[in-house]
Amino acid sequence: MISDQQQSRTMKVRCCIVGGGPAGMMLGYLLGRAGIDVVVLEKHADFFRDFRGDTVHPSTLQVMDELGLIDGFLKLPHQRLQKMDGLFGGTPVRIADLGRLHTKYPFIAFMPQWDFLNFLREAGRRLTQLKVMMSTEAVDLIRRGETVAGVRARTPDGFIDIEADLTVACDGRHSTVRERAGLAVEEIGAPMDVLWFRAGRKPEETENLFARIEPGKMMVTFDRGDYWQCAYVIAKGQYEAVKARGLSALLDDVVRMAPILRSGIAEVKSFDDIKLLTVAINRLTRWMQPGLLCIGDAAHAMSPVGGVGVNLAVQDAVATANLLADKLQHGCPSENELDAVRRRREFPVKMTQAMQVIVQNNIIRGALQGGDQPLKVPLIVRLITALPWLQGIPARLIALGVRPEHVHSRAAPGS
Repeated sequence: MISDQQQSRTMKVRCCIVGGGPAGMMLGYLLGRAGIDVVVLEKHADFFRDFRGDTVHPSTLQVMDELGLIDGFLKLPHQRLQKMDGLFGGTPVRIADLGRLHTKYPFIAFMPQWDFLNFLREAGRRLTQLKVMMSTEAVDLIRRGETVAGVRARTPDGFIDIEADLTVACDGRHSTVRERAGLAVEEIGAPMDVLWFRAGRKPEETENLFARIEPGKMMVTFDRGDYWQCAYVIAKGQYEAVKARGLSALLDDVVRMAPILRSGIAEVKSFDDIKLLTVAINRLTRWMQPGLLCIGDAAHAMSPVGGVGVNLAVQDAVATANLLADKLQHGCPSENELDAVRRRREFPVKMTQAMQVIVQNNIIRGALQGGDQPLKVPLIVRLITALPWLQGIPARLIALGVRPEHVHSRAAPGS
């Protein structure tokens, strides 16, 4: 808790969004576009963070199109993925083909998340009602009785009390706002963690393989133009055991699975070049309190399976603006109106997490257990590979998700 005797400034806004990730920046843009007085708080000085989710799926590209931002957005450097191919125990498989989707943007765009967030920030500069405060960390909630009335935040110039009709927590799976609000989290669990690292890539090195699964091992590689982004999947809680084997043993395993990385793996010089991502799947049973709403990872942490976390967060933001923007013109929405966001988004979240659990339990868990027997391609994967028309089904689930959202919130005159 922050002492009341510590000096602080005060500002008042209609909506205070805590967290400048995909959910927070998209919601800030949408509310500012609708003429709502809104501030987004980002605790870091910039958006540059290694190994954040950087897959922009067709559902998000469609939102950018609906906002009139797509042309400028796709001018940013990015790579495109349409077919998701892999090796399962040495057998080639095709997991999905986005080219079979009847959508305007049938590809996944790989773009550093900081470029995505900076783009939204720059696009939002013309919105007079939107303010983005960098280096501003929410540390506590302001309450009036049982109602959340804003946040107290730490800035380089001292503390500031931001009074708001509505506070929206978009501050991720380790949400300070959620913790201060005392909202209960339902843990679903995941059998793996992920080691992220980069390997150099030469211009002549090309490969379309997306995932590789062998007994006891799994990894995913993304062609990012001048480097390979790599995700080496390990059993939950085994990072210290991996480190104990040594860096050389790990990199030898990586090169055996993905020979294309042989020349560039030298860029991984120590475990400092490898980031451990602890995988969690969880969700809130209640997303709101009077004056407070949680969305994105603050409401539901997703597994990296399918790379859908960023896009679920954007969908939450679009739904929130659709449901609440007009109501925010007149003050804080009622508890029932705030809970409408959960009622709208809980089904797609639960369905997506259920599908992630199925993949984890039926493919990833078995692969990571290892053993002497060669891996057998699961029947469903064999069918999808053999029958190309089936490849559009997982493509749709990955690319568009369950109940994709479209922008219906109004644009204020001049926005």
